Amino acid sequence: MNYKNFFETEVQNFKNEGFFRKFLPIKRSRTTFPVTQIQNETRSNKLNNSSKDVKIWCTNDYLNMSHNPDVIDTMISTIKEVGTGSGGTRNISGTTAFHVSLEEKIAQFHKRESAVVFNSAYLANQSTLWTICKKINGIHVFSDELNHASLIQGIKNSGAPCSIFKHNDLDSLENLLKSEDLDAPKIIVFESLYSMDGTITNVSKYVQLAKKYNALTYLDEVHAVGLYGERGSGIANKFGASNEIDIINGTLAKAFGQIGGYVTGDKYIIDFIRSFTPGFIFTTSLMPSVVAACKKSIEIVESADDLRSQILEKASYFKKQLERHNIRYINGDSHIIPIIVKTAERAQFLSKKLLDDFNIYTQPIFYPTVPKGSARLRITITPKHSYTDIDHLVKSLLMLKEEKKIPLIKEEKSKIGAFPQSQYA
Repeated sequence: MNYKNFFETEVQNFKNEGFFRKFLPIKRSRTTFPVTQIQNETRSNKLNNSSKDVKIWCTNDYLNMSHNPDVIDTMISTIKEVGTGSGGTRNISGTTAFHVSLEEKIAQFHKRESAVVFNSAYLANQSTLWTICKKINGIHVFSDELNHASLIQGIKNSGAPCSIFKHNDLDSLENLLKSEDLDAPKIIVFESLYSMDGTITNVSKYVQLAKKYNALTYLDEVHAVGLYGERGSGIANKFGASNEIDIINGTLAKAFGQIGGYVTGDKYIIDFIRSFTPGFIFTTSLMPSVVAACKKSIEIVESADDLRSQILEKASYFKKQLERHNIRYINGDSHIIPIIVKTAERAQFLSKKLLDDFNIYTQPIFYPTVPKGSARLRITITPKHSYTDIDHLVKSLLMLKEEKKIPLIKEEKSKIGAFPQSQYA
């Protein structure tokens, strides 16, 4: 086999289909954000000297916590105290007081008994689901059709049978649950906030179904922690169901602005995950400085009701402006606003057009992240974005719409269609 030819052909075919991604190197400054600098010569000559004016509209650092001075000071002081690395896996000298303290903080944050930290939320999802579904003989998985790739990969790696229900459709889920033996082991896997559509899940109703049909619940709160519920502890909390979810997954890399992921729940489940999950056992632990910064960030976010309010108010203002100008978007009742442009080619063209002509950076989102034909510009607003910034973004989008580059009409909730999970096989 000609391996080089195989890999080059696969990439070329991907390019020919318009799905090849180019990444834009940027320099995020904590003093000027959302204004940033482009780090290479990818832009047109006429704007090379004005890169400081580029504004980011696609960050997942939702509360700007990566720029918080107290978080930064905590990280620096920890590095000076213990150095940069952790020294090993958690069972080989990689467990420090910083790790133990963070896990205690996460459990307290969600009002659960225990928690365990992973190097990323992707790893936490993939490894935890793989372990649970491998260990429980005969378990059947029920998975939302728009679940994140990390959830899908964990399920597929386990080899457990999986039924896929329509997005946020309780009737679809219940019809599938009815088809299984009531006493057989089951697990419902879903998210509280779907990051590509911005749709929110009524978690309490999923809990009711799980109890009715004897199923475990696994909830991904990655895009919700820090932003919703009491003290920002998530959408499960918002619906009064935090203590009834069996396993909650969260991230330390979005609203908390650092890196890492976790799962939390009752002690007997977390002890099981800690004992049997390869992605935890055999991975060098996060650096103590990062772990300390994560804990400090959580402590700050718990009291950041003002920042949470700012994001939701600004997102609401932005949506009203889009509606006023008939610019098509998915109204998912969250801080995430996807503007639908259909094709990957159009998404890439519009992203470049916004960058070159209006100094606006928003990354195009297309297959395989979202279904073919549902490409989008995914807008996220942070407390550091002003209303003037939003008006400039709307005006720029309106100019493109008038050039007939952006389709019209608002997309109610999520009606774009689901990315079939079999594609991740």
